[in-house]
Order: sequence, then structure tokens, then C-alpha cells
Amino acid sequence: MIEVKNLTKRYGDKVAVDDLTFTVRPGAVTGYLGPNGSGKSTTMRVILGLDRPTKGLALVDGLPYRQHRAPLRSVGALLDAGEVHPRRTAYSHLLSLAATIGAGRSRVHEVLDMVGLNEVMHRRVGTYSLGMHQRLGIAAALLGDPGVIILDEPVNGLDPDGVVWIRHLLRSLAAEGRTVLVSSHLMSEMAQTADHLVIVGQGRLLADVATSELLATSRPRVVLQTPRAAELAPLLAGAGAVIETCAGDRLEVAEIDNETVAELALENRIALHEIYTRSTSLEQAFMEITQSDLEFLGAGGAQLAQGGA
Repeated sequence: MIEVKNLTKRYGDKVAVDDLTFTVRPGAVTGYLGPNGSGKSTTMRVILGLDRPTKGLALVDGLPYRQHRAPLRSVGALLDAGEVHPRRTAYSHLLSLAATIGAGRSRVHEVLDMVGLNEVMHRRVGTYSLGMHQRLGIAAALLGDPGVIILDEPVNGLDPDGVVWIRHLLRSLAAEGRTVLVSSHLMSEMAQTADHLVIVGQGRLLADVATSELLATSRPRVVLQTPRAAELAPLLAGAGAVIETCAGDRLEVAEIDNETVAELALENRIALHEIYTRSTSLEQAFMEITQSDLEFLGAGGAQLAQGGA
């Protein structure tokens, strides 16, 4: 279990984490989400004892990371897959790590097989692709057979097969009763992988919720195409709809069902060329929660934050 209690971390005048409290429980994959600059990586660094908190606590199984007698057997972590000497082979890298925790060669071969690097384990790491670096970092995280696993953006650089592979890996680790905390910017993947979500913005907690619950509470949209969109929009608003997008011949509205939209258009003799209900995605729910906490938001991002495609 990971417990973050009233955690604050400042770097000079900048507050990276602001009085943050959440718990990551065993037996589930917890997705740790937030916009750029929201404090995700800083939180992970504090949990792993790489940065000291300004205030508050970060505990792993009831202890600060530094107090674990065999930390690599307690916690496996991947923060930066590039932190491996490029002239080393994957096998020699893992073998040196194994020596520090008393693991044997058999365990090195086991994790290399687990991440699919057996055939290239004697190649120098400097020749690896980004996806192969990620697989090696995950192998190192799993080397000590830890009960707690922390992965920062592990999907980066993986091909589609690799993305499916890590999804199954994370879920299988959680099914074994391990505590799994993973950050990612791929909302569609988190929707399929994470059982629970912790969402932060500007270092503050925005949501601590089951994935299914978040999706159930976010509103679906009715998407329609009509040459008289500008005329139909105020009529829908008068019927209680929230206008998310009105551009050209395209309308996207919430808080109304497509039957009501179709009936209102028919009453006013407005032709509809297309109408359908778009189910809520995790990306939409995420944007609704974090839109006021984005550190960088360009014109395209502003449209997305307002529900645009």
C-alpha cells in the first residue's frame, strides 16, 4: 500500500505538490493522471525517497521508502527508462542490479523473458529503441519481485502490441495482490487498464475515484450535423441543453437526449443530416476535471477542454 498524507513539495517559490492526500491500495491498478506540470513525477520521486517533502508524508507499507531494509524487494519503480549506461547489455545491467538484492541469474532470465527481451539481452542498450528501453526498465522494476510497483509513463515508445502487453502485465500484477501505481497521458489506455484513478492539477488533488464511477458520472454528448446549426443551437439551449461545440454545420450538446433534439429540429423544420450519442470517454472526463488546471493550453487545447473533437 502507498499512503500520501498532506504532502507538499516546494522548489523555491514554486509549489509542485500542494497538500496532497491519497491512498493506493493493493489488488488494483491505480492510474495517476494530470496535465503537464501537475506534480505527478514529483510525487513519485518523494514516494521513492529521491526528494524530501517540504511537509507531509509518503509511506510504502507503513514506512518511508528510506526505512525499508530491502527497498528494491519492497518497491519496483521505473521513472526514466534512459538511465542505463549505453555500452552495457541488458543482461549485464540486470545482473549487476540482481547482485545488490541477492537475486540469482535465474531471476534475471525470468524477467527478461517476462518483458520479451531474451533474444536481445546481449545487445548493448545504446542500440535499443525507446520501446525496448521501456521494457528493460520494467524488467528492472520487477527484478526484486516487489509487492509495490510504481511506473511513470511506461507506455511511451511501445508499439500497439507492446501497449496490449503492458496492459495485461499490469492487470496480472494487481491480480496477484500487488500495489500498482502507473502514470500515463494515454487516456484510452488508462480506461482499459486502471481500476482506480487519482487525478491531480497544479499539485492538488482533483479526483480520487473508481474509473467506472468517473465514467458513469460524466455526461454523454449528442453530436449532430445540420446546415442550420447556428439557428438550432439557441433552441436547444432553451430546452436545457448545454452547447459544447457550434462550428459550421456541426453541433455537440450535453444535458439532452437525441430524441429530444430530433423532435425539436422537426418542430422547427430544421433538417438533420446526422445525429448520434457519443459515449463519455475517459479523455472527456479528464478534460472536464482538469481544464482549469492546465499549465499550457493552446487554441486546440482550449477547444478540447470545452468538449470539442
